[in-house]
Amino acid sequence: QLVESGGDLVQPGGSLRLSCAVSGSSLENYNIAWFRQAPGPGKEREGVSCISSDGARTDYKDSVEGRFTISRENAKNTMYLQMNNLKPEDTAIYYCAVDPSTYCSRKPPYWGQGTQVTVSS
Repeated sequence: QLVESGGDLVQPGGSLRLSCAVSGSSLENYNIAWFRQAPGPGKEREGVSCISSDGARTDYKDSVEGRFTISRENAKNTMYLQMNNLKPEDTAIYYCAVDPSTYCSRKPPYWGQGTQVTVSS
């Protein structure tokens, strides 16, 4: 089970840290990723960032590179997404996901329920 938290309403330029707590399995066995889905018709879920099971590799969507940081704390079975300098276009429901075998999978098998991030003045 994956449970996200940390979503909120924040002003442009602000920061948030999303957390995703994993239960029922050890996080160290999984590649992890964050996705988001913006509001509006035709908006598809998109990958934001991913980190390998050993933490050696990370990747970011171009529009968040330098502003977002993905991390993992295996001892706490928790993953994070630190989001700085937030912009209105970052407004979306954010989802964490894990995959036991594929790094940066576009369709991980296990997902959280999502947490709302709204960036607005």
